[in-house]
Amino acid sequence: MTTKPPMSHTQRETDAQASPSSGKWGVMLGVGLSIFMGTLDATIVNVSLPTLVDALHTDFATVQWVILAYVLVLTSLMLGVARLGDMWGKRRLFTCGICVFTLGSLLCAISPSIGWLVAFRTIQGIGAAMTQALGTAIVTEAFPSSERGRALGIIGSVVSVGLAMGPPLGGLMIGALGWRSVFMVNVPIGVIAITATLRFVPATAPARSGQRFDLAGAAIMFVTLACYALGMTLGQREGFGYGPVPVSFFVAVVGLLAFILLQKRLAQPMVDLTLFRDVFFGINLLMAWLVFIVVGGTFLLPFFLALVKGYDPETVGLLMMVVPVSMGLVAPAAGSLSDRFGPKLISLIGLIVIVAGCLAVASLRQEVGALGCVARFAPLGIGMGLFQSPNNSAVMGAVSRDRLGLASGLLALSRTLGSMTGIPLCGLIFTSHVAAAANRPDLTRVTTAPPQALVAGLAGTYHIAALIVAGSTLLAAVVLWIARRRAAIEPKRVEMSVHESAPPIGVGRTG
Repeated sequence: MTTKPPMSHTQRETDAQASPSSGKWGVMLGVGLSIFMGTLDATIVNVSLPTLVDALHTDFATVQWVILAYVLVLTSLMLGVARLGDMWGKRRLFTCGICVFTLGSLLCAISPSIGWLVAFRTIQGIGAAMTQALGTAIVTEAFPSSERGRALGIIGSVVSVGLAMGPPLGGLMIGALGWRSVFMVNVPIGVIAITATLRFVPATAPARSGQRFDLAGAAIMFVTLACYALGMTLGQREGFGYGPVPVSFFVAVVGLLAFILLQKRLAQPMVDLTLFRDVFFGINLLMAWLVFIVVGGTFLLPFFLALVKGYDPETVGLLMMVVPVSMGLVAPAAGSLSDRFGPKLISLIGLIVIVAGCLAVASLRQEVGALGCVARFAPLGIGMGLFQSPNNSAVMGAVSRDRLGLASGLLALSRTLGSMTGIPLCGLIFTSHVAAAANRPDLTRVTTAPPQALVAGLAGTYHIAALIVAGSTLLAAVVLWIARRRAAIEPKRVEMSVHESAPPIGVGRTG
């Protein structure tokens, strides 16, 4: 017989605010559609970049800003939006975010030039910051704590479906309708999401009145995150020795230190640093960041499939769907299991599976067939499905209702920063291993390297990835051990306090 983890004060507080059964699935519809739209847009736009170079008469260096502008705005605004959601009410900002994203999509579709497209992508990024920062918080409020893992597991499946559908759908739409269609597809989805949000998401008032927005902290954090994002993206494209890159990192470090000092001094800071006194809260965010560093490295897999195996783009696209599809299939079950057994155990199991998946990918060789690739890619997705929704549930369950928006924003930021760190880091590791294996230290284009060097590069990268996730696994094991120690000690403390407060035998008794 299994027992559920004891319900905390925060969980009881959230349950009291949860939507009735008839409304919570409507909330899931509105939030799910907005998240689906955002994840679909991320991968479908990537597919369109080669077409945009020809259609808008630009070059590869310029067209990358279609992605970079979106990422910079999204990353920089996320925490500020999360704080405003806690202060003003989440539905208002979330609905506004869907409207802005949908409008930005329409404007992108009618862009007359690459400059206008980049500008309109920043509008999309503003809308995406509002929805991604607050979506998890709204779902957490709508569902009772006993169903939180299941609900967040469904959101994880929605993310996976969006990521999986982007490349094949984008290829079909560009071929049949042109590049503008990949932006227009968001418009009808956005209209439905807005309608569902207005209909089902309750307009709850802020948990505390009289709150003030930390404008100085928001500005410092905006500059800090923007500089970090710019440094990572420019470093990936131009090299980390390129002049503006170290300057960006230096400004980011100074900005982070200034932000922490400011938050300690304010009575109503943008980020309540006392949240990190809960060791579980901080470690769960750190684990998510480490895992998404490895997830960012999945962009290397198409190089193996295309350059080593010689698969055509359609086959590469289908094989690349294995990770998000397997994640989507597992995530709802993982959420339900975390509701029953607690999120810490299930997320630990997920991390162990991810380590196994990294080692499996590292074993890829030129002679491995398509089914062998599927067998090696699937554990990455299964492990992610087992890890993400329980870990998200643990983070959201650790905060009070008036901090749900901030916790949701921090979760989204950990994923974004993890991927942003992982892409250039894994690219650097891959390139150095390929150059060493090819015995060509001056190698500038990995696409010219022999297949065996590419295999060695992938193996070296994923061995290091396994070590990174192993570090996260160790943290998860420590968290589980601490939690079980506390659970074992707590009943003894309660029993001792009862005995100490009980009157001696015979005292207070009547006749």
